Amino acid sequence: MRANLDSLRTLVLNADMQPLSWAPLSVWPWQNALVAVLQDRVIQVKAYSDVKVRTSSDAYEIPSVIALKGYRKRATVAFTRYHLFLRDEFRCQYCGEQFPARKLTFDHVVPRSRGGKSNWLNIVSCCSADNIRKGNKTLKQAGMQLRRKPFEPSPFELDAIARRIPFIHGELHNTWLDFLYWDAELEN
Repeated sequence: MRANLDSLRTLVLNADMQPLSWAPLSVWPWQNALVAVLQDRVIQVKAYSDVKVRTSSDAYEIPSVIALKGYRKRATVAFTRYHLFLRDEFRCQYCGEQFPARKLTFDHVVPRSRGGKSNWLNIVSCCSADNIRKGNKTLKQAGMQLRRKPFEPSPFELDAIARRIPFIHGELHNTWLDFLYWDAELEN
């Protein structure tokens, strides 16, 4: 049973019952979620039906889905490698091919040696081959074009992109599914 407990996570919803974040998906370790429920800081929406935590005097359900009591607005997106790759949908912005994150790098559109900054508007996801091909040149010098101009995404834009990227089978607990696919087409 210990191995099962170690792998459990709790989906965190905002007060509007939507995931707090899709990029990455908002989850907490079950221990943090249980403490928050016991301290009445969040609402337990669903629990894992097959697992309980026992003390000498009580047994507690482990929350699988919780909701914040107050709405939390997300104003900006942190400039991270993962968010950059997600913004670009894990595609090289030169050849357009999609890659796993571990096979992607990033490229300064205007090289740093030519005054280019490390920010949302000057960095794009790039495969290794195209990064080497472009090197320290401008787009014109390298004879390359961007598939899409880099931009600073809002939290809502990143969430929309994240919803389009399929989750790995088994990564999501079945109690989470009702809260993750509100805009999915219903089956007949």
